[in-house]
Amino acid sequence: MDDDARRLGELLGRCGILYVEDYSPSGGRHLYIPLVERVTAAEAREVVEAMTLLAPSLDPGPHQNVTDGCIRVPGSAHKSGGHQILTTPLSTAYDTLRRRNDAETLNALRRALAPELRRRRDLTARSARLATLAAAPGGNPLTFGGSQSPLRVVARTGLYDANRYASASEARLAVLNHFASCGWTLEQVRNEMAGQFPGLAALYKGKDHTDRLLDQEWTNACGWVQKKPPTKTGANSFLINDTSPPKPTGGAAKYISKAGVHQLVNDLENVLYAVLDHRLKERGREGLSLRLLLRAVLGYMRTMETDLLDVGCRTFAGALGKHHGTVARLLPALQAASDGILTKVSDARGRNADAYLVQLPPHFEQLARDLSWRPGKIYGIRPVFRVLGDVAALTYECIERGRVSPTTADIVRSTGLSRSAVDKAVAEMATHNMIQRSHGGWTLVAATSLIALARRLGALDDAAEQITRHRLQRARWHAWLDRHLVPELTENEMYDAEADTHWFPPDEDDGTYAGHLWMAA
Repeated sequence: MDDDARRLGELLGRCGILYVEDYSPSGGRHLYIPLVERVTAAEAREVVEAMTLLAPSLDPGPHQNVTDGCIRVPGSAHKSGGHQILTTPLSTAYDTLRRRNDAETLNALRRALAPELRRRRDLTARSARLATLAAAPGGNPLTFGGSQSPLRVVARTGLYDANRYASASEARLAVLNHFASCGWTLEQVRNEMAGQFPGLAALYKGKDHTDRLLDQEWTNACGWVQKKPPTKTGANSFLINDTSPPKPTGGAAKYISKAGVHQLVNDLENVLYAVLDHRLKERGREGLSLRLLLRAVLGYMRTMETDLLDVGCRTFAGALGKHHGTVARLLPALQAASDGILTKVSDARGRNADAYLVQLPPHFEQLARDLSWRPGKIYGIRPVFRVLGDVAALTYECIERGRVSPTTADIVRSTGLSRSAVDKAVAEMATHNMIQRSHGGWTLVAATSLIALARRLGALDDAAEQITRHRLQRARWHAWLDRHLVPELTENEMYDAEADTHWFPPDEDDGTYAGHLWMAA
């Protein structure tokens, strides 16, 4: 609670907001923000609910209705004894209440909370959709992880289910085991114990207790998740031609080196920017999705260092933030539109997905050699653009990989997007301090971390939730293949919210995060 109050105080200070602070004998704190002009209850509620995404201990209740929710002001008697104590110096508090905050400072706070305001609106809309589904006949929507998954609540608040965990030791080991299984490092765990997961630190008795036990418990967690399941004895090891799933041979991967894959990707990027982008932009919304899917294919090749795509639609759906059915529809269209770059070499069978071979056709070889390779990396959809949209992703890429700082007109010509769509995208990205105008052109704001912004917008939770959902769907499909086992499995055996929910390691590097995403998907 003290950390949340400090975090909110720093936010208000950066926005130039004047406020008064007090605390109660029970340990609670109040922050008062006096205003020059009245705001509606809905406007105040929106800002306070956005703040709860930065400070989980903030109670939005007093602002969620217009009839109730009174609070004690400084000097009021507390029911447990004592009084509400003013911590702001009296002269400062008097000056703050006399001067108050004008509309411009409130707008500055709104700009600082822009990611949280958007995320709160998305969460509200999502809750409404889930409520509609639940109210429908036979509706019982299953939620997947996210910020309210059981282990994440334990890590954030330190509160755990005593019926499931006998003590704080078992609860923190459950959290550490899950961190280890999701690829976190000990350094990342230490950093987040002082960041977004202070509840994990609260499960230890103090700093000495943490220093003494954390290293050993982390070692135990890593050893636990690395244990291999016992192999079945007496199982047949031969293939049955009509029932056994085919085993992938690696396709052309054995004939191309890792360095050759990177060179191939660089050449295909030249073809993409010089030819395919201009062809696909004529296909409207589908063309926009195909352009991003082709970027995801190249990103997968570079990360996994292979020219054979033998992964399912859900893998690319996780990279693009789209439904796997959409990707299943787009892949054949991309094969037809790629002019020989993408070739299907085998059909899906059993647990194996369709396999595609990526190559540079002979008629593009001269073009690839004549053009110089572009700096930087190519992506499908980075997490932040799951929220901001496809147009913003292509606009940002144009600014990021351009040889000069482009103007809005340059972006329109280069991407083939409409002027109104580009104007809307650059305005929203400028609001989030991702880009800025400099000498008539647009440049990136190097100090803005896309991963940190994605976390504030809730995009990382959405990506982890999608991967968790895909894992459950794969488990059901594999169970169906194994002689229709679905009716024999209970819901807990099929999906355990604590064990199966994926958490991305808190890595701020886009390239490293791409590796986490592909491996998890």
